[in-house]
Amino acid sequence: MASSGPLSPAETAAFVATLLREDGIDPATGRGDVTTDLAVPAAARAAASAVARETMVVAGLGLALAVFRALDPTLEIAARVRDGERLAAGETLFTVAGAARPILVGERAALNLLQHLSGIATLTRAYADAIEGTGAVLLDTRKTVPGLRRLAKYASRCGGAHNHRQGLADAILIKDNHIAAAGGVQAALDRVMAKTDLPIELECDNLDQVKTGLASGVSRLLLDNMDISTMREAVSLADGHVPLEASGGVTLTKIRSIAETGVDFVSVGRLTQSAHAIDIGLDFACSRD
Repeated sequence: MASSGPLSPAETAAFVATLLREDGIDPATGRGDVTTDLAVPAAARAAASAVARETMVVAGLGLALAVFRALDPTLEIAARVRDGERLAAGETLFTVAGAARPILVGERAALNLLQHLSGIATLTRAYADAIEGTGAVLLDTRKTVPGLRRLAKYASRCGGAHNHRQGLADAILIKDNHIAAAGGVQAALDRVMAKTDLPIELECDNLDQVKTGLASGVSRLLLDNMDISTMREAVSLADGHVPLEASGGVTLTKIRSIAETGVDFVSVGRLTQSAHAIDIGLDFACSRD
């Protein structure tokens, strides 16, 4: 059975019920798809295969299959791959067979989720491959669809990234708006350091802020939207004493040159913010026998 990823069985059941309700389906009965209820005979049987229409990295397979299991536990469901696997166009992700109605009812919810999460994993894999061998670690961010962060960050892990903060309570990250509201870099650092022993990361827009952060003893510096030459200067200033994270405007064409400056981490918001949904089709055959 394919893993449901980051969700427990109870969380998976609740999440699937939410997906079905969004489509107007009663999770307890599977009824509510007026087209299927009226057009498809109750005795109709079907066999369907989910097929990749483009190269991809799989994420969210277990959750997608959980949609069909919730609608009809008697369906014959077989996962052909695992999350994190790379597939070529034309390869099969899973098959499902049995009563036609629950397969039709669950098709769109299952595919929407699988396409979205696999899109994140696929884009992430491209970024991870682009910096392979540089020593830099790829990070995701909190730029996720509201309500889907745990799943999005799971998908980015499937693609080869490491998770940055899940939420605001996980770590101290002093960003430009905190600095503005606090009255300056040093003022923000002084207030935070007086009240916590948590590791502190400071976002730096320029080398003066880098120097301030280094002198203050922060745990990590985030180099925000710096050009390559300025990043190299920051790496020289840090001299390996404080980990450096590059962020802001990181595209697939630029990420390797960023990683080669010597920074320790590169965080990319577009992994979870801008990934396109992977094209996956459910090829369907039906009979009344």
